[in-house]
Amino acid sequence: MADYKKPGKRHVKPKPIHHAADFGLDVLSGDDDMFRWFLLSYLFGKPIQSSVAAQTWKLFIARKLDTPWAILQTPNRALVRLLDEGKYTRYDETTARALHICTEQLIRDYDGSLMLMCENSLDEDEFSKRLQMLYGVGPKTAEIFMRETQEFFARRVE
Repeated sequence: MADYKKPGKRHVKPKPIHHAADFGLDVLSGDDDMFRWFLLSYLFGKPIQSSVAAQTWKLFIARKLDTPWAILQTPNRALVRLLDEGKYTRYDETTARALHICTEQLIRDYDGSLMLMCENSLDEDEFSKRLQMLYGVGPKTAEIFMRETQEFFARRVE
């Protein structure tokens, strides 16, 4: 007897859970690794294969587009080409535009520093809300990013 799937039900494989250390990042060491993890979380947060997000992130790092200022100064077309090269094609235009807006906000509101945002947040809830005020950052991206900042807030309580 054949094993048939119910119509309308699609099996969705859960995304793997990634951590900053998997990519050689120490988020709490300072703004550089914190922003790199944010950028990777931003790419992971979209409905795209995590392997594609990681591959695309590696291109950002290789091209030294790993600070808010570097991304903001990169023309939109160049970001779109980089996203396409990483196979992040489904969301290339919207992601390029969103990254420009997001990094502009981060620079304007926090001098480009996620560490400053973190330090100015009373607790994890406030930090999550501040993150989600950045353009293109939703609950999923904030959740992924904040996996690595829990220790920061735990230290405060001690």
